[in-house]
Amino acid sequence: MRTQPVILAIDALLEHVQLHYPGVRVFHEDRTDIPHGAEVWSPGPEAQKIDLVVTLGGDGTILHASSLFSAGAVPPVLSFSMGTLGFLLPFHIDDFAKALESVFTGKATILNRMRLACTFYNEDLAKKGNDGDDWQVMNEIALHRGSSPHLNTIDIFVDGQHLTEAVSDGLIVSTPTGSTAYSLSAGGPIVHPSLSALVLTPICPRSLSFRPLVFPSSSVITLRIGDGSRAPAGVSMDGRNSHVLNPGESVNVQASPYPVPCINRSSIADSDVQEGREGAGPGKEDDWKQGPAEA
Repeated sequence: MRTQPVILAIDALLEHVQLHYPGVRVFHEDRTDIPHGAEVWSPGPEAQKIDLVVTLGGDGTILHASSLFSAGAVPPVLSFSMGTLGFLLPFHIDDFAKALESVFTGKATILNRMRLACTFYNEDLAKKGNDGDDWQVMNEIALHRGSSPHLNTIDIFVDGQHLTEAVSDGLIVSTPTGSTAYSLSAGGPIVHPSLSALVLTPICPRSLSFRPLVFPSSSVITLRIGDGSRAPAGVSMDGRNSHVLNPGESVNVQASPYPVPCINRSSIADSDVQEGREGAGPGKEDDWKQGPAEA
């Protein structure tokens, strides 16, 4: 259930959009408490095209928004904090008018936050799942022992070459954005989000020599549950349980071609500074040349 401050903030934001940008259609995820003036939107192949995603809340809200666009490109995301601490929240809700102005006047800048594409295979190397699509992950994929008292045995391959056999509570593969989440708690490094990299972090490894590793984003990391593993591995992606991998089954993890374009705090800086800024290329801060199209 939404709290009263969130409800009031949504109402104020919608009223502002309707007053200052009357040609813009506003959609809301399909749920029971859709605010007045918003149309229902559901993800899927036939879904209405979205030009801008607005989130109110914490980092988990952005992760949820990312999951709604699992089959392709993600629209630019404008994120507002509701007073909670978050690494992904550049704007406080009090700044919504200035932030929206920067978007609709085409002056907003973005940071493309890398996602992971995860593909699961059974022991015969056939894809698991009925849809055949990769899972898109913004923070991390974690293989863990779950409720089992036994350690996992996981073979790690990088670009098809065997790296090591890890005996541990589990393994984490994270994006630079996710390097400040579960991976950090497990002893992994902090990686700047403008970099393109894969971070491999062991969870309580048995070997003292197994330290976190950072790979280029062009790498493909394969995690295969060893045939001698005494228990299956649970899989969680962005904090949500999704799969169980039995001995012989595996997951391929690589950089997704569909990052999450997050609008930066610099979008409401001095307009003269913004006009003189040059785009920094994929994976870094770049100018968003056009605002969202009006219906």
